[in-house]
Amino acid sequence: MTHTPTSSAPPPTQSPPTHPAPPAPPTPPRRTAFAEGADRLRAAATTEPGRLRIIGAVLALLVVAFGTVTAWQTATRATAADDVLNKSQPLSSAAADIYRSLADANTAASSGFLAGGQETKASRDRYEEDIRTAAAKLVTAANNSDPDSPAAATIAKLNRLLPEYKGLIERARANNRQGYPLGGAYLRYANDKMQTDMLPAAEDLYTSENERLRRDYDSATPYPWAAIALGVLALAALAWTQHRNYQRTNRVLNHGLVAATAATTVVLLWLVIGHTVARQNLNDSYDHGVRSLNVLHDARIASLKARANENLTLVSRGAETVEVEPGEFEDKFDVAFKASMKDLATHLTAADHLADDASGEAPVRSATGNMEEWQSRHEAARGADDAGDYQAALNKIIGSNADKPTRECFDNVDANLRTALAHEENEFKQSASDGLDAMTGLTVGAAVLAVLGAAGAVLGIGRRLSEYR
Repeated sequence: MTHTPTSSAPPPTQSPPTHPAPPAPPTPPRRTAFAEGADRLRAAATTEPGRLRIIGAVLALLVVAFGTVTAWQTATRATAADDVLNKSQPLSSAAADIYRSLADANTAASSGFLAGGQETKASRDRYEEDIRTAAAKLVTAANNSDPDSPAAATIAKLNRLLPEYKGLIERARANNRQGYPLGGAYLRYANDKMQTDMLPAAEDLYTSENERLRRDYDSATPYPWAAIALGVLALAALAWTQHRNYQRTNRVLNHGLVAATAATTVVLLWLVIGHTVARQNLNDSYDHGVRSLNVLHDARIASLKARANENLTLVSRGAETVEVEPGEFEDKFDVAFKASMKDLATHLTAADHLADDASGEAPVRSATGNMEEWQSRHEAARGADDAGDYQAALNKIIGSNADKPTRECFDNVDANLRTALAHEENEFKQSASDGLDAMTGLTVGAAVLAVLGAAGAVLGIGRRLSEYR
């Protein structure tokens, strides 16, 4: 009997041992665009074409930067010079005119009051004209001032006080025509409002506009050192490049580089010479224009104050006094008159020193002579008043020319100062215009020439690069 042999399960096979896969190599960090660019630049710098490309780019950048900074700095200075000529100084003069008009209106009002019912049409017209001038100049100043500036607040204050002052003057006139003593009180009150509120506000406006004018001068006159430095640097780089080119090729000239050098040189010379001429003329317009105008305005204001106080001395008739020495009292308005005349003499002396030609000196010296005559006539008027002869004193203040009144001297001083102011105004305008004209075209010219210079530098370097192709 046959048995099928039973077979046992085959022995398990043993799998070969497994080893862990080696780790993947670390991914290199991603390089920045700047680092890759720096590598390419270093690689390019090892070859002559690469070096030439770098030199061309630097030259073009320097020339364009020079032109840009020149255009920017000259445009800033030209704008400031234009503001000096057409905005700041006219506004400063307008502020002085506001002060003068208010002071002159006060003087005309007191002169008319002294004349009583015989107030002349000329005196009344002068008062009305001064009030209209002050109002018109306030409108001009308001239109050119910043809404939230101190000047705007001062203008608003004057616009509020002007109708109040006019009302007091009309009350003084009405009472004076009827012979009521209350008219003198109204006039003194109006004068007090003018002297303590309105004229100080007008003086603040005048001072702020003068400061604004000074700031515009400070912006217009400094040398453009940044542009000059860039121009010198650009010329030095162009000169070095051409010298380098000569050493490597023995070629004396590269037309593109020569054109770039010529354009840069023209801009630099134009900048230096033009700004030097502009600076000189602007400084001259300040030294011999603005300074003289300021002193003459101050002199005119002092004469107006003196005339108003002289009139009020007769209006007051000693009703108001001030202590000048311990236990010694004098008429308040006569003391103010003497102080104003002292200021007038000081300002006229300064104006005479600042005048730089015969046309400027002549009216100032005439004003000085008329001031001295005024003081002499005033002493005679005070002598008559102190002696109790009020009518003689009045005639010596506002009488006809036959009486040799102080009115005539005041009018002569005022006319002399108007002449001197007109002369100095012309001097200022001429010098400031010359300063502004010296910068005309420099902004656009610098930009155009800089572009041409940069193009010349690129073309010059390109010509050398073509030799390697």
